[in-house]
Amino acid sequence: MSKDHTHHHHDAPVSEIESRVRRLEQLLVEKGLVDPEAMDELVDTYENRVGPRNGAAVVARAWSDPEYKHRLLTDATSAIMEMGYAGRQGEHMQVIENTPQVHNMVVCTLCSCYPWPVLGLPPTWYKASSYRARAVKEPRAVLKDFGLELDPSVQIKVWDSTAEVRYLVLPMRPEGTDDLDREALAALVERDAMIGVAQVSAP
Repeated sequence: MSKDHTHHHHDAPVSEIESRVRRLEQLLVEKGLVDPEAMDELVDTYENRVGPRNGAAVVARAWSDPEYKHRLLTDATSAIMEMGYAGRQGEHMQVIENTPQVHNMVVCTLCSCYPWPVLGLPPTWYKASSYRARAVKEPRAVLKDFGLELDPSVQIKVWDSTAEVRYLVLPMRPEGTDDLDREALAALVERDAMIGVAQVSAP
């Protein structure tokens, strides 16, 4: 990487892992193994064109547009493509809705199948064998580890993503958000709520 090439590098302190990644990136560029422009394109794709902000936009629209919500729950792939979010790992989508009676969470027990166009790259914990095994056997305990304690009356359903279908949780819209527009609603929605290990809170 050239000295003036500074995508996503800031003056703020960085973690040891971030520092190691930057050094590795610079070494790969210096040895001609990685094209800086291709690297920028890849970073831009996952920071700006795919990722949780896309999923949050889908959720916010579903909360504010009943007709869209119906399409999303009946044909998620088409409804998500309607918003311009498509591509690898997003070809076969299903959206599952949380309700006061049922809480959904997603896991991939075999590997790490994950809807990249709407959630970006999977977090490390999603790929960990401990999460993949425990989510199915003791989902309530796993949710508690994430800080989410549900009432015993709430049923928990665990959905296993595969190469054939990938899931996105439609969280419950928090109370007190009736006056928020779609952009403000999307700002409330974080990745973990769309995996089902968190809930969305009012601002």
